[in-house]
Amino acid sequence: MEHKHRHEHDHEPACATCEAGAGSVQLGKKLKTVGLIFLIILAASFHPILTPLNKSLIGFIKVIWWAVLLGLLIGGLIDHFVPDDFIFKYLGGKRKRNLFFAVIAGFLLSACSHGILAIAMQLHKKGASIPAVITFLLATPWANLPVTILLFGFFGWKAFLFILAAMIIALITGGIFILLEKVGWIEQSKHIDFKPDYQWTAIKKFSLKKAIKGTFRGAVSLANMVLWWILIGFLLAAVIGAYVPGHIFMNYFGPDIWGLLLTLAFATVIEVCSEGSAPIAFEIFSKVGTLGNPFIFLMAGVATDYTEIGLLWTNIGKRTALWLPVITVPQIVAVALLFNWFL
Repeated sequence: MEHKHRHEHDHEPACATCEAGAGSVQLGKKLKTVGLIFLIILAASFHPILTPLNKSLIGFIKVIWWAVLLGLLIGGLIDHFVPDDFIFKYLGGKRKRNLFFAVIAGFLLSACSHGILAIAMQLHKKGASIPAVITFLLATPWANLPVTILLFGFFGWKAFLFILAAMIIALITGGIFILLEKVGWIEQSKHIDFKPDYQWTAIKKFSLKKAIKGTFRGAVSLANMVLWWILIGFLLAAVIGAYVPGHIFMNYFGPDIWGLLLTLAFATVIEVCSEGSAPIAFEIFSKVGTLGNPFIFLMAGVATDYTEIGLLWTNIGKRTALWLPVITVPQIVAVALLFNWFL
């Protein structure tokens, strides 16, 4: 019995680590503070004088709540089930093929831009290289299966141009980030030692109880990284949606360079969710009649979104965050101009 008792305690460190991990992933100070502010504003919005803000907030909650939860859930599942070596093997290298793996992964995942932030940070935590994470972030919101179907419903065959352009921009940007990392102009990706011939042949022995706890710990840990940024962006977008008249967007989003730049500026602050933005992009298309404006609205919202840039700044590094819009915006504007000129 003595031996058995000692043997059981030999396994305690893992469980103790789990418990310690559970304590360490309690809601962080930033998330608690921003979450409290968000709840106070939401509660105050039920006053009649703030009815427009209330409608905007409730409308946005209905649009993106599932995406955020799905992103945290998938991130938690990745944290618990997927070995670091497996992630690093396919997304951790600095070869061009890793960028293609990132685009494929983005296409298969069904989460919008805000939901994908949590997944991207989990991939980076697991060892995905910075260029692969950037490629993944750019490709996923507009090239994933649900949005592909949605865009084809709105734009018909022209949606294919959106998807193709998004993938090309993601790959080009990832390639440039590979060069920036080589010359030391951005932060260096994690180095994880792993066997070159590593094969993920099976999930470790499954335990439902451990799976639930492990997934929950991973999800809470991710929430502390990303959710407070999402709430900040959510509040700003809701205020703009409530108090900036819709006709202003339609009147000033012209097909010329100034109209595209204005579209870019507004997309930076009002991009909320890929599924939510797609109908707005279609309204812009129906009013302006050109394809470049809705394209820049969709893509620039991802590339210049303050939520995404802030998250990259705090979790990967400020140089990576600053280079993202510098590299992507000229490509997006150039593609939008081509769309307006030739389509």
